[in-house]
Amino acid sequence: MKNFRNTLFIDIETASGKGDFSQLSPKMQSLWLKKAKNLPNPDQLMLEDLYFQRAALYAEFGKIICIGMGFLFNDKEKGLSLKVKTIANDNENELLAEFIRFINDTYKNKELSLVAHNGKEFDFPYLCRRMLVNSLEIPKQLQLQGKKPWEVVHQDTMELWKFGDRKAYTSLELLVEILGIGEAKSNLSGDKVNETYYQLKDLKGISDYCQEDVVLVAQLFLRYNFQKTVEPQNIQLL
Repeated sequence: MKNFRNTLFIDIETASGKGDFSQLSPKMQSLWLKKAKNLPNPDQLMLEDLYFQRAALYAEFGKIICIGMGFLFNDKEKGLSLKVKTIANDNENELLAEFIRFINDTYKNKELSLVAHNGKEFDFPYLCRRMLVNSLEIPKQLQLQGKKPWEVVHQDTMELWKFGDRKAYTSLELLVEILGIGEAKSNLSGDKVNETYYQLKDLKGISDYCQEDVVLVAQLFLRYNFQKTVEPQNIQLL
């Protein structure tokens, strides 16, 4: 097996910063309305209502509520194994601080490769932006300033599938299906996270969904590298 020791598979779940547009400050309401004018709105929603539907996608108006992390290792008896840990918290500052401690304590001065689906467009920049908003120092493993493109070791399983095609977005759900990797057991989907968080208050359900996505990203990454996927009994959920 290839050495993936310093490879960390991640997935984040985000929600709108507030549960309702009316809870925003007058200035933030104005700024959202200005941004929302240029967003796709196929249902022709009022821009105020579009906030609950779309704000979680933008680090300026959303927040991170869950981070899933997974890493591969060789078990002497079981063989290739995967450990997955999720952290979830209503307090974003505490959540990000815990993630930063994990990165700093576990990897210290090691070169860390983060892997996520659509990570380069979403997960990686979203994490860095929210750390900055929360006045938290971004771990050097996530900092990209001053690095040349070929010096960035982070990998994106969606980008890898493109093979140079810049047009299409391909979901994780579709890729794991056509490659026969498996499917998530959770009934939750990304577009339902905000509703699940604010209306159902089911952070545990969101955490489980995030956990499953981390497993699928790791399995997909292994397939890309022509490696056997991890057997279900060798997946440890922490």
